[in-house]
Amino acid sequence: MGRKLVSSKAIFESDTMRSPVVKSCCVLLLTLFLSRHYSVSATKKILNPKKPCKRFILYYHDILFGGNDVANATSAATANATKLGNTDFGKLVVFDDPITKDQHLLSHPVARAQGFYFYDMKTTYNAWFAYTLVFNSSDYKGTLNIMGADMMREKTRELSIVGGTGDFFMTRGIVTFQTDTQEGTKYFRLKMDIKLYECY
Repeated sequence: MGRKLVSSKAIFESDTMRSPVVKSCCVLLLTLFLSRHYSVSATKKILNPKKPCKRFILYYHDILFGGNDVANATSAATANATKLGNTDFGKLVVFDDPITKDQHLLSHPVARAQGFYFYDMKTTYNAWFAYTLVFNSSDYKGTLNIMGADMMREKTRELSIVGGTGDFFMTRGIVTFQTDTQEGTKYFRLKMDIKLYECY
């Protein structure tokens, strides 16, 4: 007896008023979903190994300190090799090596390679590098940070470029090592083929 009867007209009017609100909410949710989807797609880069955004070749020169060549040496062993095998296992070398555009040691350096490498395999010669290329030339200013394994018996070896500053801000890429010449343990020169895949 106390219940109120709701007419079909009132129900119709209520549904009609609710309908635009529901539609608006659906449109808003769909818009948010699509904008997020397309923004993620737009920021995802597809890297082509054959098309770096920047590429150049440099030469790395290392002269190991022999005890009486302070003026010429650019690197020095700070930990001696262990007696595990005959591959200098455990030997640590710190370097401040000149980097040139050509193969000549006495050419004007365009950068310095500053860091270290150590021999980390008992059965064959293998070194692990971690260093920064510090540029201060008319071509480039800034740094590239490089690290990885140098499988010395291989003709070419790839190391990772994990970051940079200045002209190389936040870059990433690959540097390919190739031994250009070697004079015993005293001197070696590496050809560095630098390929950058993220350039800002």
